[in-house]
Amino acid sequence: MTREENYYRTVEYRYPEYIICSVSLLPATWSKYRDDLQELVLRHPIIFGEQKKDPNRNYDNFGGTYVEGDHVDNWGCVWKNIHGGMEALVVGHPLDDWSKLDTYVPPTSGGLPHGFMYMRLYYLRGFENFMIDLIEEPPQLQKLIDMVLNYNMNEVEKILANKPKLVSFGDDLGNQNSLPMSPKTWRKYLKPCFAKIFGACRKAGAHVYLHTDGHILEIISDLIECGVTILNPQIRANTLDGLVRECKGKVCVNLDLDRQMFPFCTPKDIDEHIKEAVVKLGSKEGGLMLTAECAPDVPLENIEAICQAMEKYRLYYS
Repeated sequence: MTREENYYRTVEYRYPEYIICSVSLLPATWSKYRDDLQELVLRHPIIFGEQKKDPNRNYDNFGGTYVEGDHVDNWGCVWKNIHGGMEALVVGHPLDDWSKLDTYVPPTSGGLPHGFMYMRLYYLRGFENFMIDLIEEPPQLQKLIDMVLNYNMNEVEKILANKPKLVSFGDDLGNQNSLPMSPKTWRKYLKPCFAKIFGACRKAGAHVYLHTDGHILEIISDLIECGVTILNPQIRANTLDGLVRECKGKVCVNLDLDRQMFPFCTPKDIDEHIKEAVVKLGSKEGGLMLTAECAPDVPLENIEAICQAMEKYRLYYS
């Protein structure tokens, strides 16, 4: 069975052979550990695929907004990076004053980057401004939402023209311990956008993958209703039991393991953490994948432990 076939068997609850596992390594992590990390990757082809050693690899060759300094995206938002190899933050908001809206010209293309809908709205307005907008509900708010939605629909239509089996999206909908707004407000202003975007994908026969950081338990059922078929949520912000309750048997989960614990725990802790996730959220029918993001504060031995535990438990189902 190919990895692709196993992937869609997992998504569609058709009894996959194994749990698909992945580990992502930030550019800053590569910069810190260098050849030692390359050797680790070579030791774990099950996780990283078959790799060849590159003795000339430039570990400090960062790209895009991972480069230290200021960057301006196609919407005119300014990103600031103060640590090369880590992601930048948006600090400049082209629509921080509503007086700028009437003359603002949105981009006509540029793809669907992380933060394509909800985050794009506060990238444009500034987070505090946008939270106030959701309370005060000025007439410009819906115009702004429609502008971003129309851009996204145009981009999705371009993607769907190629008849993909899956379309991936990323938008961090939660804060650490709660939604940034009430579920009622989310359903009023944002759910219709996701329903239209994801619905177009599902109508075209494509699966919908959604990465979303933060606490989202109250709206997982809404996201499923909108068309999400693979959800990539964070375990710490939502708890494992919360995700079991809201997701198991309802939507395939690519579980973002506890990246906040990885810098501080032992390899034994990691083994127990991954085993618990598989036992509680996995099943023979499918519906579970595992992923772990490792920043440069994660000890090399813990990155190794993550890979070893994934390899150990990827065939174990409750």
